[in-house]
Amino acid sequence: MCGIGGMIDWRAATSADELRTVGAAMNETLRHRGPDGDGLWIEPQEGVVLGQRRLAIIDLGPGGAQPMHSADRRHVITFNGEIYNYLDIRRDLAAAGRIMRSDSDTEVLLEACVLWGVERAVERMIGMFAFALWDRATRTLWLVRDRLGIKPLYYAVSQDRVLFASQLKAFRAAADWQPTIDNDAVVGFLRHGYIAQPRTIYREAAKLPPGHILTLRPRLAPQLRCFWDVRSIAIAGQSRNDPVPDEVEAVERLDAQLRDSVKLRMIADVPLGAFLSGGIDSSTVVALMQAQSTRPVKTFSIGFHAAGYDEAQYAKGVAAHLRTDHTEFYVEPKHALELVPRLAEWFDEPFADTSQIPTYLLSELTRRHVTVALSGDGGDELFAGYNRYLWARQLALVAKLVPGALRRPLAAALRGLSPEAWTRLLDRLPLLPRTTLAGDKIHKIATLLENASPEAIYRRLVSQWDQPQEIAVAGHEPPGPLYDPSIARDFPALVARMQFLDLVTYLPDDILTKVDRATMAVGLEGRVPLLDHRVVAYAWTLPPRFKLRGGSGKWLLRRVLDRYVPRSLVDRPKMGFGVPIDSWLRGPLRDWAESLLAPARLAADGFVRVEPVRRAWKEHVEGTRNWQYPLWTVLMLQAWRARWA
Repeated sequence: MCGIGGMIDWRAATSADELRTVGAAMNETLRHRGPDGDGLWIEPQEGVVLGQRRLAIIDLGPGGAQPMHSADRRHVITFNGEIYNYLDIRRDLAAAGRIMRSDSDTEVLLEACVLWGVERAVERMIGMFAFALWDRATRTLWLVRDRLGIKPLYYAVSQDRVLFASQLKAFRAAADWQPTIDNDAVVGFLRHGYIAQPRTIYREAAKLPPGHILTLRPRLAPQLRCFWDVRSIAIAGQSRNDPVPDEVEAVERLDAQLRDSVKLRMIADVPLGAFLSGGIDSSTVVALMQAQSTRPVKTFSIGFHAAGYDEAQYAKGVAAHLRTDHTEFYVEPKHALELVPRLAEWFDEPFADTSQIPTYLLSELTRRHVTVALSGDGGDELFAGYNRYLWARQLALVAKLVPGALRRPLAAALRGLSPEAWTRLLDRLPLLPRTTLAGDKIHKIATLLENASPEAIYRRLVSQWDQPQEIAVAGHEPPGPLYDPSIARDFPALVARMQFLDLVTYLPDDILTKVDRATMAVGLEGRVPLLDHRVVAYAWTLPPRFKLRGGSGKWLLRRVLDRYVPRSLVDRPKMGFGVPIDSWLRGPLRDWAESLLAPARLAADGFVRVEPVRRAWKEHVEGTRNWQYPLWTVLMLQAWRARWA
């Protein structure tokens, strides 16, 4: 795991000293991603500099150092990530006559690209990766990102120059880098709390989409092509004509696939452990790790004393049953609050998932003991674990049953109670699935009853501000998957459609971005075995009843976990991995928030309209409404502007 960056000056007009200065400055911005080494390679006559900050995981010696040359010296690579099946590919390379000079997976990736070509090589890789490969003979640069978008890769292309890096802030190393704000991206951010790929906060830069290869040559248009299309995989999986698998057989197959995925991700030459929340996903990963380990697996969790936010007690029970070497840390509010002003430093474009705070704290704790940690991310998207899948399905059914003339009166009735009153009421009804901010969701439902298309239901459930163009000063919401009518054709079932949309938007742009930045901020490698592309493909072949059943999701994944952990230890309402931002904004964070939301400052910064934001802030502080997530989105936008813009 590393941080990579580089520049190609197609005119070759940059001196060796200037190239070295730019490369060194890019590396310095990425130091936190790779504390174990600093590599730089320049080729002044071609205008090339490639850099890497190294976090040594496999082949800790100089053999794994980067940037790395191929055996014939023609190709140079700078690589971020891990190739988990590199030993198998290494044997194939040896059979083809390639003599390897190191024990690193980087060299395996490099020589595979040389022997088979970039696309054929990456199709064989099981792993997470973002890399740049330079062909010195043809002056060709390939930028490649893994199938699910686990590792980030940014680029900026002009007629004369290419910049690329693991994080956007590295581009500031180029003295003449003067980007402009993409107002459309700001509008999208206000809806989602993240900036969806391929956009970035700047007009002049882009994110490489997951599963894509970008080929760049002088005086030729960039060529972007997809080597692994999750949409095609999902459609093919749903349309298979195979007999519906027997339930016992399906459990056995998923268990075997996950075992193999976890086993591959336990390969490391450094200490390794796992995040453990005590939920279904992380407990499954840890159980399969422990089942394949001869010593207790190191597990880590954090807890909060605030009611409704503490999962450490559940993690402790699972750890005791599996006999892991468990470490837990209870976070005092002051620990979390100290992080808030520093978030914009790590998330170098606006990002507003409040779980960024506990994810960083957990990563910081874990890094004191190990260098690699496995997590359970991806289980909700693959096996229908989010509460919103249940809510949306129920709401769509209600909308069908309620005649059009009754929808407005019903919506008015739902708004008759405040969100807080609804939350208190629903918490007393044991038959309903528990969800955070239930009252706010009831008010969302009231809005949706007046426009109850499935697409509108989904958009509303995943929105921070439902009408972001009314909040933003300028710009228009970018078109994207949420507005693509062809997705309803390919995924006619509502839950499957939501799963797919989450898989291509929320997962890479929120969840995986959060985990990458939080872990890399402390030099920790995070691995996600549930997102092995083979597991993803298999999950899409499963019929809906293997995911949602009996009012809860992840049915098949739960059956796998039943083999290792008593159901009583994990069978509870789903909890989000969050912090009590709502009360913090009314209390210890109030002064910080007020300074960022001051009317004069909002007007001067020019991102959002003063009146609707100040109205929401007033209602939140007074306790009449809970605007924590929409306000956090504006706060993170303002904090980012203060640091970077």
